[in-house]
Amino acid sequence: MVSASADATEPVVPSGDGGFAASEPGDITRLRLDIAYDGTDFSGWARQPGLRTVCGEIEEKLSAIVRTPVLLTVAGRTDAGVHASGQVAHVDVPTAALPDDPSRWVRRLARFLPRDVRVTGISVAPEHFDARFSAIRRHYEYRVTTSAYGAQPLRARDTVSWPKIVDLDAMQRASESLLGLHDFAAFCKRREGATTVRELQRYKWTRDGDILTAHVSADAFCWSMVRSLVGAALAVGEGRRTVEWMTALLDERERAASVAVAPAHGLSLVGVDYPADEDLAARNVATREVRGPIVPGCC
Repeated sequence: MVSASADATEPVVPSGDGGFAASEPGDITRLRLDIAYDGTDFSGWARQPGLRTVCGEIEEKLSAIVRTPVLLTVAGRTDAGVHASGQVAHVDVPTAALPDDPSRWVRRLARFLPRDVRVTGISVAPEHFDARFSAIRRHYEYRVTTSAYGAQPLRARDTVSWPKIVDLDAMQRASESLLGLHDFAAFCKRREGATTVRELQRYKWTRDGDILTAHVSADAFCWSMVRSLVGAALAVGEGRRTVEWMTALLDERERAASVAVAPAHGLSLVGVDYPADEDLAARNVATREVRGPIVPGCC
């Protein structure tokens, strides 16, 4: 069986070790943070010198509260312009700095953080919890409107305007053909040493009037994978490509130039799943095992 991958994020591996300079192991407590943000004005999640990032904003404000520098580890590192309503991170903080109820910091952070990022929950993490390595599934949604006038003004920052006639049934058939454990190299921007083998567990399109939403879930995602999956499906929906073309992309072992990457602002990370507390340690070990290549005709 192909093992789980440590490269488990969209678009790339998260930075940060979730720690701080503690003198002894007993000095720290690990917290789980639930996070939401509008990614429009951020240069992505990961801290970058001189750029405004989600991680940078939260680390700066939380470090001020804790009174020592802290680092976040995230479940899924999102790219510039990508949003989140269900992001998860962990951070190690000095135990002595914690209030009796860590959730009290939610209100305190709300006073310091900018309006486009919120920490919606803070709790003491169970033993062995790791926001990145413990995750068993990430859920994304991608919003598109086919309305002639484009996106509604109140949703323009998270909905891509695609004023074209599309065949949703063809898009659904093409999307379903990709489900399962495959090498998604055709849909991923290359990153040296990183595997592109993923288990796509859900790829479903729904319609609500002029709004089309792609619901995409997998154990992990590689760089630009979700946006490439959406771009390919839209090409099928427009009739520029066939269902068979999209399925055949699974045989490619390099990034496919024929696959367009959909705009970032339609994408949102909406949830991360974790196993039961007693299974966290085993999951961490399994995720760190790098997946090997898919052998044609095998498994």
